[in-house]
Amino acid sequence: METTPEIMFKGIIRTSYIDKLIERGIAKLERVCSYIISTRVTVEQTQTRHRTDNPYRILIEISIRDRPDIVVERLSNKIRKPVDDPDQVNSRPVRKRNAREEALPALIVSTFDSARRELEKVVEKQHGAVKVHPQQRAQAMVEKIFPDQQYGFLRALDGQSIYFNRNSVLHDHWEKLKVGTAVRYTQEIGDKGLQASTVEPVEIRGAAEMHGSLHESVTEL
Repeated sequence: METTPEIMFKGIIRTSYIDKLIERGIAKLERVCSYIISTRVTVEQTQTRHRTDNPYRILIEISIRDRPDIVVERLSNKIRKPVDDPDQVNSRPVRKRNAREEALPALIVSTFDSARRELEKVVEKQHGAVKVHPQQRAQAMVEKIFPDQQYGFLRALDGQSIYFNRNSVLHDHWEKLKVGTAVRYTQEIGDKGLQASTVEPVEIRGAAEMHGSLHESVTEL
């Protein structure tokens, strides 16, 4: 992310637990898109005209290159659960429906999930993701990967070595990657030279054979 995420609280006591939930949500957004410019998160407890209680409100605004901002807003819902009626004197108490506000942590998680899905749609559309035969989508193989350092190198079909890191891997697929995994990618020129801005595993037949042929072509260079 090009700028530090902006987090604002209104009418809510800030806690370390809430901070961690927001940090995790932002980290997941960065895994989906490596070129986010800025993210603004607003957490507040507000009064609406149609409700007498104080619902929670989460607003997430994501700015990325060459696209309109992604804005996701959610208000907490009423959750109803049965409770005993204390006024009943009969031996079998009557169950009433008592409403309570949706918990703030649950609302934060669900709002970030919605934002992540919207961001995935934008990224896939921006990179022209289409449903084609897997063989046509495979553009490279994972040649080296360093899980502890969270980066690796791809070997393209033309023999080029391309740097990538965990943040460039789409849809939380980092754990699926290993040497020989076929991937499709989008490349750009970064601080480390040629690198992949997005990487996504591709399930194809003959991946091991393709990986071997890549090494053979590199040896011949």
